[in-house]
Amino acid sequence: MAIRIAVIGAGIMGADHARIVAEDLPGATLQVLCDKDDARARKVGEALGARHIATDPEDVVSREDVDAVIIASPDFTHAPLSLACIRAGKKTMCEKPLSQSSAECLKVMKAEEASGERHIMVGFMRRYDPAYIQMRAALTGGDIGRPLMMHNWHRNGSTPSADFTGAMAITNSAPHEFDILRYMLESEAVTITASQPKRSDDKVAPVVMIIQTADDQIVTVEVNNNAAYGYDVKAELVGESGSIATNHVTYTRTDKDAIKSQAHDPDWRDRYAEAYRQQNKAFLKWVKGGEYPERAATAWDGYVASVIAETGVAALAEGIRKDIALVERPSFYAPR
Repeated sequence: MAIRIAVIGAGIMGADHARIVAEDLPGATLQVLCDKDDARARKVGEALGARHIATDPEDVVSREDVDAVIIASPDFTHAPLSLACIRAGKKTMCEKPLSQSSAECLKVMKAEEASGERHIMVGFMRRYDPAYIQMRAALTGGDIGRPLMMHNWHRNGSTPSADFTGAMAITNSAPHEFDILRYMLESEAVTITASQPKRSDDKVAPVVMIIQTADDQIVTVEVNNNAAYGYDVKAELVGESGSIATNHVTYTRTDKDAIKSQAHDPDWRDRYAEAYRQQNKAFLKWVKGGEYPERAATAWDGYVASVIAETGVAALAEGIRKDIALVERPSFYAPR
């Protein structure tokens, strides 16, 4: 029987997840498309053949004809809906962040642990991106020796809103970098600094962070939400005997007027399309009765990303290096 999946949220991310379920996941059915905006839910749901349209997410989670849930609604709803899914016994893929509040993340972790089994995957999809998979393979295979540094830059053409701030760059954009550095280096972040250069206008300036790991590795993270030229995310891992870096993905090159040019993506959707597909395939396999996906980010990973972000915001505001303080990881979240 097909797995009946409900997608909560019909915005950019929700619509993409719904399309993957409807078109790219054999063995899955887009059972419900839910959004507070009924017109938007109907537009997206009907275009993708959703069996039902809904506006009440709590009601959707408890439906008997829903086997699993993908949460892609606004950030502030992620933790409450994850808790509802745990209570309902539904396996759930929750878009990042699990919450921008580490205290809320702890509530989700405690509820999941009390249930006795894992219910939550957090949508840090870079773990499923071919470039990062190859980077991790080079590291674990010993190709570049002991890792010393990781450099990350995360650039967007422009901010999503005029009131976007440096703190929001840390809590909204950088968590992907916070997660991938931990996943890649297999070491926790222990300190963070954050600063901004001065722009000549009133747009939010880039935020540059320096993070030290428990294994004395240094990680740099640049988040530039007004890079102007397009979407551009890259990473380089530097080891004792070599380095490996991700490449810009493009299918064409234009030669004209003595200029060689390649286009940049306007946003993340094309760049990480395969990562989202592979992540959702792993989710479906787990829902069907498989083991918790090896690459998946857990509620613990969501909590750690939130703590790093909170500490980074404090470091930016205070202009000093801050220690990153985590609770002890419960054995429930020990690597399997």
